[in-house]
Amino acid sequence: MLAVLGAIVLGCVWYVAHLSHEVVTQFEGRRWTLPAQVYAAPLELYAGAPLSQAQMEHELQRLHYRQAVRLDRPGGYLVQGSRIEVALRPVRFADEDRPAQVLSIDTGPAALTGLRDAAGHEVAVLRLEPLLIGSIFPSHGEDRIVVAPQDVPPLLPAALKAVEDRKFDSHHGVDPLAMLRALWVDLRARHYEQGASTLTQQLVRSYFLSTHQTLSRKLREAIMAMALDAHFSKADLMNAYINEIFLGQDGARAIHGFGLASQFYFGKPLQELQLPDIALLVAVVRGPSYYDPRRHPQRARARRDLVLNVLAEQGVVKRAEALAAAQRPLGVSSRPAGAYYPAYLDFVRRTLRRDYREQDLTEAGLRIYTSLDPRAQDEAERALERELARLDRVRRKSGARLQGAVVVTSPQSGDVIAIVGGRDVGLDGFDRALDARRSMGSLVKPFIYLTAFESGHYNATTVVQDQPVDVKLPGGKHWRPENFTRQVYGPVPVVRALAESLNLATVGVGLDVGLPKVAKTLNDFGLDPAPEQVPAMLLGAVNVTPLEAAQLYNGLANGGFRSPLRAVRSVIGADGKALKAFPLQVTPVAPPEAVYMVDRMMVHVMDHGTGRAARAILPPGLVVAGKSGTSSDYRDSWFAGFSGSHLAVVWVGYDDNQPTGFTGSAGALPVWAHIMSSVGASSWNATMPDTLAEVQIDFDSGLKVNSACASDAVSVAVPGGTVVPAKASCVFTDAPPAAGIAVH
Repeated sequence: MLAVLGAIVLGCVWYVAHLSHEVVTQFEGRRWTLPAQVYAAPLELYAGAPLSQAQMEHELQRLHYRQAVRLDRPGGYLVQGSRIEVALRPVRFADEDRPAQVLSIDTGPAALTGLRDAAGHEVAVLRLEPLLIGSIFPSHGEDRIVVAPQDVPPLLPAALKAVEDRKFDSHHGVDPLAMLRALWVDLRARHYEQGASTLTQQLVRSYFLSTHQTLSRKLREAIMAMALDAHFSKADLMNAYINEIFLGQDGARAIHGFGLASQFYFGKPLQELQLPDIALLVAVVRGPSYYDPRRHPQRARARRDLVLNVLAEQGVVKRAEALAAAQRPLGVSSRPAGAYYPAYLDFVRRTLRRDYREQDLTEAGLRIYTSLDPRAQDEAERALERELARLDRVRRKSGARLQGAVVVTSPQSGDVIAIVGGRDVGLDGFDRALDARRSMGSLVKPFIYLTAFESGHYNATTVVQDQPVDVKLPGGKHWRPENFTRQVYGPVPVVRALAESLNLATVGVGLDVGLPKVAKTLNDFGLDPAPEQVPAMLLGAVNVTPLEAAQLYNGLANGGFRSPLRAVRSVIGADGKALKAFPLQVTPVAPPEAVYMVDRMMVHVMDHGTGRAARAILPPGLVVAGKSGTSSDYRDSWFAGFSGSHLAVVWVGYDDNQPTGFTGSAGALPVWAHIMSSVGASSWNATMPDTLAEVQIDFDSGLKVNSACASDAVSVAVPGGTVVPAKASCVFTDAPPAAGIAVH
């Protein structure tokens, strides 16, 4: 019997020693998985920046700066008349670190008028810190921001000890009296009703064990907690707890640690939290789902106020401070930081996975700096949500909701500044901007005319025949396309054929220049692989995603130079060193002269053609170029177009490919116009190549006219020396009316 008892004792000793060695070894070598943090492009401030005082305040509030009575710490701002004083946070940019500083911003009715530092010296340009827009976390979902002890407000550990573990500084990992008291309650209730976990036990449970309540697991937890307490300082255990404990769920992302929780709930660094904020986070510890302040604000507030009362009773804060804090609202941001832009983050992930291992993205603490413009993103989201709701009311289709996608770029750089993957913008689901491959319809037409211009046989004034087409297909079938109006228009100039999106005229030109050449043009502009060479390709029987459509049109907006669309500007390692830059890549894909002529015709789409309804929405005088697209049976509604500074592509349709009943002009165009009118776009004003000349023609006939003899004249660009027949009723001072007039 003694031998058996001795064996049991030895076994227990061995088990405790083994478990202690295992937990200490693992904890000593602990390496938290640090997901890559993703940042938007920083907002540049300078005299003349188009920001009113209200807009400037909004941008500060987006970064969770608070309006303060005095600037005693970073993260606050004061409004004094037309001047805003800001206590800027320290920030790490991709190319430099900037310390905390005070900035004075002078504002005018529509723009900033000046910047000054704390000494009153003028500041030419200053960047606000980039907005944290998300992270790339591992498949098991843990996300965290690790904070050093010096970055933790002293109130936080004091509050945790007062509320969760008052004997933390004196016990040895477990509190025997509390455990016995909880055991008695559980035995009386005949189930687990009351816990008695110390902070160290909670840390063990989160770091090493499951949350499943069993007697054996509780025993292992106690042994491991005592082992940790015996080998590590209380300060080290507290810091580990602060960085490890689970504090909420954001879809598939688990929020671990107070550093990330501070960003998730309040959108600001942990060291900026004040008493009511810290009390709320400590309240959430007891049950992150039950006390979720976004889903259960009343429950969370009651728990927060209880925490405040405990802090006052324990002497952690003064009673007056606790009472004042209890009067404050929860202060939680409306949407969690890092969950704003799932479609854009999707594009970032796909870009990075070409160059980095998955483990590096989810564990190495990389900092990803992107091109996202939060203002453009917000405007794109609002425009899509608002217009889809309006179109649903117009359509009145029971049980069906229109969907949509938006891509916005800066054409010259190839930077993608906004992506909306669907009308439910905050949900991380099917990304239509990247994955919805739909028939592009008439978006293909500018590339057909570009191919024709490159051949040297066509220009904007060339008269083509809009007449019935009958193409014999293999198997004895025939392809007989029609115009949208079911009418035939006869001889029309190319500029009118594009502006009014005439199918028959365009097909005739496309068949003349040849399907292989049109397919090559699309391939050169970024469509990979090249489309199948069938006649229907000329009317857009080519499936593209909105991102691919943006890539194609980016080359038109950029004067015939292809820049691969990009979201990532740079990647910085955890040590602050640059790992990879994503430089601008530019490839010439079409003659600038031909592209300029097409772009000028696309301006007339907006003034005389299918895009003219946008004029009721766009700012007066804004010059833009664009093209509508409608696939067969109205299944897809597209609009793509650009200004001098922005390009946007919009798709509207049903996920199940049902007909929408909307053309590109009726469905996608209003979304596009609202976006372009709100992002501060500048007019398209590309310089006309020296080899081209400008000529006025009659929009209907293509004959050369002047303002004295035509009411519907349009100005187009043509190759120098082009002979343009004149309208008989027009008199020109530079040459007599003739069958043809050379344009120089």
